[in-house]
Amino acid sequence: MMSGVVSPNCEAMIRFAICNENGQRQVIDAVIDTGYTGFLSVPSEIIVALNLRWTGIDRVTLGDGSETTFEVYAGKTIWDGEYLDIPINESETDPLVGMSLLYGYDLRIQTVVGGIVTIEALK
Repeated sequence: MMSGVVSPNCEAMIRFAICNENGQRQVIDAVIDTGYTGFLSVPSEIIVALNLRWTGIDRVTLGDGSETTFEVYAGKTIWDGEYLDIPINESETDPLVGMSLLYGYDLRIQTVVGGIVTIEALK
């Protein structure tokens, strides 16, 4: 089980580590975005700091219906206590956790500032 908190901006947040292929890691605070179908997006400064390996480009449709592309990098995360290889999208926003990373988990959010965010594996 993992837990986080609802921020003063009413965003469900979770803190966890992402890693490169050499095991170098960085702890990030990420917003849970149920409208984002990818795994994880982070800004370029994190990609550069971890020297993540570029793997390609992904074309996506945004919430407003417009299309854009993301640069995609190979990364690992420590998710629910386990190392997991994931594609990481580059985006100049706050880090976002998408539905692909949450797949197979129960997400509960106490929707008040300071509320508890709980992510637990489905049984």
